Amino acid sequence: MRTRTLTAILVSVLLVASGVGAGAVGAELAGTSAGGIDSGPAQTGTVYGSPDIEVYTPNPNLVPGQTNEVQIQLSNEGNLRSGASTDRSVVTTARNVRIEADDQFSPLSVESGEVVVGSVTSEAPGEVTLDVNVPEDLESGTYDLDLDITYRYQSLVRPNDSDRQVTERTVTVSRDVDLRVRDDARFQVVDVESDTQVGDSGTVEATIENVGAETARSADVTFSTQSNSVTVSGGQSDTVRVPEIGPGETATVAYDVGVASDLPVQQYTLSGSVAFEDPDGITRTDDGLSLGVLPLTEQEFALTDVDSQLRVAEDGDLVGTVRNDGPVRAESVVVRYAGDDQSVLPAERSTAVGTLGAGESANFSLPISIGGEAEAGLRSLDMAVQYRNDEGESRVFEELVVDAEVAPERDRFDVAIENRTIPSGGTRTVDVAVTNNLDEPASDVEARLFADDPLDTGTTDT
Repeated sequence: MRTRTLTAILVSVLLVASGVGAGAVGAELAGTSAGGIDSGPAQTGTVYGSPDIEVYTPNPNLVPGQTNEVQIQLSNEGNLRSGASTDRSVVTTARNVRIEADDQFSPLSVESGEVVVGSVTSEAPGEVTLDVNVPEDLESGTYDLDLDITYRYQSLVRPNDSDRQVTERTVTVSRDVDLRVRDDARFQVVDVESDTQVGDSGTVEATIENVGAETARSADVTFSTQSNSVTVSGGQSDTVRVPEIGPGETATVAYDVGVASDLPVQQYTLSGSVAFEDPDGITRTDDGLSLGVLPLTEQEFALTDVDSQLRVAEDGDLVGTVRNDGPVRAESVVVRYAGDDQSVLPAERSTAVGTLGAGESANFSLPISIGGEAEAGLRSLDMAVQYRNDEGESRVFEELVVDAEVAPERDRFDVAIENRTIPSGGTRTVDVAVTNNLDEPASDVEARLFADDPLDTGTTDT
């Protein structure tokens, strides 16, 4: 540790009275305030002293190629030159302490500007965290980091009859800490492959390389997401263990990553870390990994060339073509009616068309009955396509609506009498022509004739 003066020091003559020293020592930077009046706590006599700030770092290790959080601890032993020990804190407390790194002549760069610590006493040390950037190609070894520490303190406090006289100083001192760049195993993501889709999940394979100088054993590779719209293995994170990764070697880890529906196609970030054992069996962590997941567009289908063969109070068919708009193949594709109209009664709620590659189409026919209470006219029918992805998981695309014309109700059969003339008092056989208006054959058809007085069909009315 070292102290360097940043400005000229002002010196005054030490006056001695009744055997107690009193004087004004040098103030660095702004501010010597002598002869001030302060009505602080009562004290036994004149007190003269100053803080004595030192700095330490509990973890001096740095990882190249990333921003490291370095914890700086400030202690204050204090220097009581004159006065009662019970009044020690009056002149040894460092107030409004601020710390700023001076990296002008260092290969390290500090992102943090001036950081406020507050008051530092012998009983209450201070602590701050600095963000230190380490170049990727920086050689391992020990590096000094200069710290400028500015604070205010009361150097001389002399009681008067009713108040007390205070001399304040604002000073800046310099300290340094030794930081160590290690040869530990370090990791980078060198390749990412993904088949994840918006609205679905897929596999993300990340290849990591040990760019450090040591072998990592029992490496637990963890990737996590901070977004509620992106999942890793159904949750926020997942971990894969790699037994060993030597210097310059790579390992590929795979995760199931899901992306919520209706999200834009863009890069989604996963943060990663590797916890491993070094050759000495000490557990270390490299938490600077990151990768981007660019999902494929959401799977979509279209229904085209739809033809309605529907009629009130009859069975019919809704026929058309289903097209897989991609971006990937869909297996076990099924077209189904997805509405809740009580007058639309599908004989089968779905019809299968098989596997469709991206851009492929297939015809479908869905049998549907229309209730007798329904009204004729144009109807919008909610439809859906159910399918399985490459992993065999069932998925549903529901954003489909088709317009279908429902024809009005009709007589199922038309009846016409061929020979309508009967002489008075006579008898004859009447020929009746029955026409089937249905769209399907009718069997066991029975025609029945009803006659009003004075006509009589006797026992041959069917």
